[in-house]
Amino acid sequence: MTIASNVKQCLFTLKGIEAQLSSFALNSLDDEAKKIFHETSLQIGDIKKDLQYRVLELERHEPQFKGT
Repeated sequence: MTIASNVKQCLFTLKGIEAQLSSFALNSLDDEAKKIFHETSLQIGDIKKDLQYRVLELERHEPQFKGT
């Protein structure tokens, strides 16, 4: 597996984690847990944005990775 494939797989996994944390935040009955899930989801969102940028950089520098 190439670096680009690994980064894209990580990004895909983070998207799932972000969605699950958002779901936990919406469905939690405990206000403190709701807050923690929401804040963690936001942090994951920031990391996801960084990885999306990295994927774009990889594709720009290595066109063979585009669309894989």
